[in-house]
Amino acid sequence: MEPAAHALVAGLRQLADAAPRLLVVGSAGSLTAGSGAPLWDDPFVPPRQFELMRAHGRALDYLRTVRDLDWTVLSPPQSLLPGERTGRYRSGTDALVTAPDGLSTVSLPDLAVALVDELERPAHRGERFTCGY
Repeated sequence: MEPAAHALVAGLRQLADAAPRLLVVGSAGSLTAGSGAPLWDDPFVPPRQFELMRAHGRALDYLRTVRDLDWTVLSPPQSLLPGERTGRYRSGTDALVTAPDGLSTVSLPDLAVALVDELERPAHRGERFTCGY
């Protein structure tokens, strides 16, 4: 396991021991695109970004094996944008949520809304979800 993944998993193990519920913002890297391949398979992903994406993927894999923890991972869309809080977004699980123009985006304030919505009204316990416009 690469150092970044090892550190993420080690941190999650410590948090899992102390937290009744774990809500984590992960990476978009393991989300699948239109081709069905994860984003980290794109040949244009820089090596450092690839390493971080894979580390988040390994952390997600670890959480999927933990049976006695109430966890959720929010994988952001491909692009996070500055912008207004609309309170509107669509959600999905393992594939990018894309708009009709093919872009996978959400504003930072709306990503925060998705996170708080999950905290207040859990819909993705024990799984990963994503959001976008």
